[in-house]
Amino acid sequence: MSRIKKGGALAASVVALVSGFEGLRTYAYRDPVGIPTICFGETRGVKMGDHKTPAECKDMLISRLAEFETGMRKCLASPDTIPDNAYAAFLSASYNIGTGAFCKSSMARRANAGDIRGACDALLAWDKAGGFRLPGLTKRRAKERELCLRGI
Repeated sequence: MSRIKKGGALAASVVALVSGFEGLRTYAYRDPVGIPTICFGETRGVKMGDHKTPAECKDMLISRLAEFETGMRKCLASPDTIPDNAYAAFLSASYNIGTGAFCKSSMARRANAGDIRGACDALLAWDKAGGFRLPGLTKRRAKERELCLRGI
């Protein structure tokens, strides 16, 4: 079951969060570690020279967030008990680091143990790409953690 239904408040929150961090680029570019990327951080099937319209990018983001949510939910023991802000932060992180990494992370382990605050704190560990700390990721994780802790 999805919690980010199209047009819902949680979906709007996650789309705004992810698109704000990723930024919109309608032409393919290489991310900081050299992976071809387009739109709002999309890497799947992207080749240099690709181009998308802003509307195509938004549709792609919504579709991919639904896929990442499905993957994220599979590794969470009680995904529907996680507060909305924490859920949005974890989905943003999953979109950025990949579902496999999220599922193996201390975020997922702590959330599954009922330690949502600890899971939120664990977001801060995910600020590296290619083994290097990236200031943009450090800032992103701090904002995700801030959102995650809101209302807990």
